[in-house]
Order: sequence, then C-alpha cells, then structure tokens
Amino acid sequence: MPYSLVLNITPQSPIYPEFLTGRHYHALFLTLVSSVDKTLGDYLHQSDADKAFTLSPLQVQQKHKSHHQTLQFCHSEAIPAGSSCWWKITLLDDNLFSQLTPLWLNLNPEHPWHLGSANLFITSIQGTRQSNQPWANVCTYNQLYEQASETERNINFIFASPVAFRQGGFDNVLPTKESVFNSLLNRWNKYSGIEFTDFSLESIYPSSFQINTRVTSNYDNKFIGCVGEIGYRILGNVETMAIKQINTLADFALYAGLGRKTTMGMGIVRRIKSLKS
Repeated sequence: MPYSLVLNITPQSPIYPEFLTGRHYHALFLTLVSSVDKTLGDYLHQSDADKAFTLSPLQVQQKHKSHHQTLQFCHSEAIPAGSSCWWKITLLDDNLFSQLTPLWLNLNPEHPWHLGSANLFITSIQGTRQSNQPWANVCTYNQLYEQASETERNINFIFASPVAFRQGGFDNVLPTKESVFNSLLNRWNKYSGIEFTDFSLESIYPSSFQINTRVTSNYDNKFIGCVGEIGYRILGNVETMAIKQINTLADFALYAGLGRKTTMGMGIVRRIKSLKS
C-alpha cells in the first residue's frame, strides 16, 4: 500500500541554505526512522538497494501559489523561524509504514527535530488529498489498479523537482517514454504485488511539453534534471487492458517518484489533468 504523507513543519530557528539539500533531507528522514527503530534506520542508511521511500525538498507554504508549479528545490536564502513549511514523504511498502506506526501515532508537536543547525517541530501529518494540498494521498495497490481508467488516452505529468535517469554510467535528463514508464514499471512490479509482465510502450507518444533543465546540489555534487510539464498520448488500436496499465502507472507516479535520487528530493512527480496553455 503506497502512502504519500505531507508533514507540516515549523522551524524554531532559521534553516540556512547549506542545510536545505537532499543529503540533509535524507538524514532527517533516517533520524525519524531511527527514533522508533534504530535497526531499520541503520539498514536504510547502509543499503544500496532501491529504497521503498521518496522525499521532497522542504517547501515554504505560500497561500496563493498554484500547486501546478514546480517545487522550490534550491534556496538562496534561509527559511525564517516560524515559517509554515511542508515536506512530502512517500512509503511504497506496507512493512515500512507499519514499522513507523509508533512515530505517526506518538508524534509530539513540541519535540524538536534537527535539519542541520535548525530546530524544527513537526506539527501534523496529512494523508488525504485536499484542495490546497494535492501531494497527500493514501491508496492500496489494488485500488490504484481497479480505479485506473480503461479509456483515458492523455497522460500528463508535472515534474516538480529535477528528474534524471541513469543510462549506463551517466545521467540522461530527457524524459523519453522508455525512461519515464520503465522507471514507474520497475517500481510498480517490485512493490505492488500486481506485476505487469506484458507491458508495452509501443502505443505511447509524447504529445506536448514545457520543460527545462535545472541544477540541484548536494554538498559538492551537482545534479542536472528536467522540470516542468509533459504530456503523452496513447495512439492506435490499443486493448483496454493495456490502457488501464498505462493509466495505473501514471497514477502511481505520485507515490513512486521518477528516475534517480528520489530519496534526496529529486524526481518528485504527479499526474495532472492537463498542461498549462
């Protein structure tokens, strides 16, 4: 069962830009995990395998900002103390969620956590989608599959933080249909228990895009990724089962993320109804 959880956060001291990086978000998540299960925290820290979680960059809540827009993934100035912030965590595995249940149930809004030199409070957790917060949701894998359309042929995504794909020994930032849907397919087959063994890309074609490359940093490392909006269309005489599988993967993107470094703020993606005109 995948979970897309939004943690509402209030910093008690300024969060400086050098701590607003993927490695620090990753370290904060592992601290949260270790607070209830140190063995699990150590395992997630040491494991090189594909991890069953994703993390967004920390966001400052803006009342009038459209959630169609990309997220803020680079900060040139400190986030002031007292700011209303949010942070998205997705969990792809039921076992991982259940192991963290004590954290969710016993969350103390007055217990300070640390992001670099800053103290912060986690005031609440959202697990259901709301009009002002489309990044939160919970749905079983069976529900994702059963609710997926058998007729919708338009697939539109917002790449809200930089997306890049590993190709051989190098990164590729171009979101080809192979890169996008194979990334989703691999994570779906690994975690859902509903394996798509006969999935085909032949009917999927890019139809429109408004994308740019952006650079994000982790300490001394810089990563280039693609942000913006892109649409694909299912063309030709395609069986309803194939259309349903494609739509399932598109809906799954909210939870799975896309491409590499999704545990450090990259590849935060969700499906949208239509691209901006």
